[in-house]
Amino acid sequence: MLKKYAIIVAGGSGLRMNSAIAKQFIELCGRPILMRTIEIFFKFDPTFTIILVLPKEQLYFWQVLCEKHHFAIAHQVIAGGETRFESVKNGLSLVNEGGIVAIHDGVRPLVSHATISRCFDMAIKWGNAIPCLPVHETVRLVDDNENKQIDRSVLRFIQTPQVFSTTLIKKAFEQAYDPAFTDDASVLEKTGEKIQLVEGNRENVKITEPLDLIMAEAFLKQQEV
Repeated sequence: MLKKYAIIVAGGSGLRMNSAIAKQFIELCGRPILMRTIEIFFKFDPTFTIILVLPKEQLYFWQVLCEKHHFAIAHQVIAGGETRFESVKNGLSLVNEGGIVAIHDGVRPLVSHATISRCFDMAIKWGNAIPCLPVHETVRLVDDNENKQIDRSVLRFIQTPQVFSTTLIKKAFEQAYDPAFTDDASVLEKTGEKIQLVEGNRENVKITEPLDLIMAEAFLKQQEV
């Protein structure tokens, strides 16, 4: 059986959420966002090896939350680095078998099972898969004091999980850090690999601001009706 990994990267703060605690620990309908994110992958496939990457200073608090919420899903925890690149690289250090690995934002607790399935199917076939959505709004490119409309039909919003062959992505992360690495796909792309896009799901938002939390709560409550 093909080995499946999920690396959940949670390195945010609570600044934009106006929160005293990091956003991944804020409760969403009674449970921390991060726990809901991990649960999605566990429910999709309980055989996942789940690796959680947290800032070093948050490791103890996570242990406290797990005890408080009786969180029993098996997972490994490792400290992250100064950048997302370093944090993902640290997570990949615990991937010691060939297989497929999903790298996912800890504050995207509403990724659908259908999106995860599409990503894994594509990555098994082509070595990588990146979920995305079409851009529906009008978009303008701003350059100094000039701006112009650009064709939105050629643009896509990129989401996670970004899913890869473990061999390909571990090799890609042997590169030196480049500020142009804005996601994991950009790291792999620099090695010459073609990036494969698949359909994401619109509710799979990255919770970074209070409005995102309100919308996520509304979606979950609707699901319970």
